Amino acid sequence: MAPIVEARGLNKQFGAVVAAKDISIAIDEGTITGLIGTNGAGKTTFVNMLTGYLKPDSGRITFRGDDITPLPPRAITRLGIARSFQIPQLFNSLTVRENLVLALAARGAKGLDQLRGVDFAALDAQASDIMERFTLIDFRESAAGTLPEGIRKLLDMAVATVASPVVLLLDEPTSGVASEEKFSVMDRVMAATRGAGVTMLFVEHDMEIVRRYASRVIAFFAGTVLADGVPDVVLKDARVRELIIGDSQAPSSAKTGGLDA
Repeated sequence: MAPIVEARGLNKQFGAVVAAKDISIAIDEGTITGLIGTNGAGKTTFVNMLTGYLKPDSGRITFRGDDITPLPPRAITRLGIARSFQIPQLFNSLTVRENLVLALAARGAKGLDQLRGVDFAALDAQASDIMERFTLIDFRESAAGTLPEGIRKLLDMAVATVASPVVLLLDEPTSGVASEEKFSVMDRVMAATRGAGVTMLFVEHDMEIVRRYASRVIAFFAGTVLADGVPDVVLKDARVRELIIGDSQAPSSAKTGGLDA
């Protein structure tokens, strides 16, 4: 079976900084992939290229075999690839319900003028379904700006699913979330998307989250893929432990083996 998303030979540079160097990754449908790496390693750049927010200097991205490299973010979202952000992109003065209704209204619109005549009552029912799936119903009439960070994250991820994506990319879904809430947040996201068969990629610094939820881990370092495989193998890799996880007991020779400086 062909991969649902594939990146081939992606390169991206910002001045002297190499953010992606010959990145080639194939993502199979229905999988859950964790992307790890230190700040500046290239993982968010990779997500931004997949979703059209950045264009690679060279290379190609395909979705179900079709080249999506030149497409803008909105067109990529309409195809079925959606994302959330490290900092939730919400209307803080609007309620949870209003944020979802507005996202539902805007999913097919090309401009504000196309929002006229929208059946907001029908969208309100759809928003209620989403709130139920993400266990947000108790916060229905709470302003987004007043929510605890874990709930804000959940709402941002719920907004990302209004277009019924087949591929969902999450940028640090537990960043800023209290340690005692992180598993609850991820459990809710997984429960809300599992039934729809969504293929998921998530950027994460918390190795407990990665180990628990990812079936595959891709480790980025200096714009390259340092390791790629099942969590138990990747998270025990000496180079990953030293350069990403920060394990002081990893052998100093871990920097050898073809890794670019």
